[in-house]
Amino acid sequence: MSEVRHFKVASGRSNIALAKKVVEHQGIHLSEVTIRNFSDGEIWVKYEENIRGVDLFLIQSTNAPADNLLELLILIDAAKRASVRRVTAVIPYFGYARQDRKDQPRVSVTAKLEANLLTRAGADRIITIDLHSSQIQGFFDIPLDHLYASPVLLKALKMLNLETIAIAAPDVGGVKTARSYAKRMDAELILVDKRRPTHNVAEIMNIIGSPKDKNIIVVDDLIDTGTTFVKCAEALMDGGAKKIIGLCVHPVFSGEALDKIEKSKAIEKIFVTDTIPLHRESKKIEVISVAELLSEAIFRTHDNRSISSLFEIER
Repeated sequence: MSEVRHFKVASGRSNIALAKKVVEHQGIHLSEVTIRNFSDGEIWVKYEENIRGVDLFLIQSTNAPADNLLELLILIDAAKRASVRRVTAVIPYFGYARQDRKDQPRVSVTAKLEANLLTRAGADRIITIDLHSSQIQGFFDIPLDHLYASPVLLKALKMLNLETIAIAAPDVGGVKTARSYAKRMDAELILVDKRRPTHNVAEIMNIIGSPKDKNIIVVDDLIDTGTTFVKCAEALMDGGAKKIIGLCVHPVFSGEALDKIEKSKAIEKIFVTDTIPLHRESKKIEVISVAELLSEAIFRTHDNRSISSLFEIER
């Protein structure tokens, strides 16, 4: 790389594979960090190279377990105590984002708590991808760059050369995202009305729009237990859909999610990103990397350039 860039990229352990891809695009190496757990589980970190005066980018998703978040906080604190110039937390998947409001008595707004913890630990800036709720941006008193994985996912989708396409949102919360995809692809929008009687239990009630004889793209920001996504796909197939393809940014895939997806006759394939590493491979899951997107965002942040052009989707 001809241009000398005075920044470094380090990573926690939650998604080391993605971090390595990011620096590979940049033509640099990951800064060496030693991270250990004591026998009682306590986390210890040490930067093995000088980071004084450095513009440091820390890559770490905060998916479960909670140690991933704590590890990021410790990495930020260690960097600030090592006299880093600026530390940017690059959080491909922002965990606890679903706890973004007080929807019943005596519960925590944990997404706000996480924002406070990151700020108090010393983060100067946040870069993240596809927040579950856009309002979380307002929880931070430091700059936050909210990237979208839609450009990379749409490129993969267009390679399928599907015709008679409709975009479906699996619930009301995903309508805005689905509408954006529908607009970009000049496709019809379908809404699957979902009611959830208890946590992690979804019931599909009604389909708004006609899926008959269409190739349906079901768009969601994350898949957790897989119940909602599978029931949505089955409801659309029962409505006469020809093919069901999924687009999901964050493959949380907790519990038996992958088993449910693999057993579903309605789902042909789901495109996901590598914001969270998969626990195991699946023939129905195709991973599209966001490494290049994050790499370019880091370059532009370091150079104090606009990142708004990263939101543009190539037609």
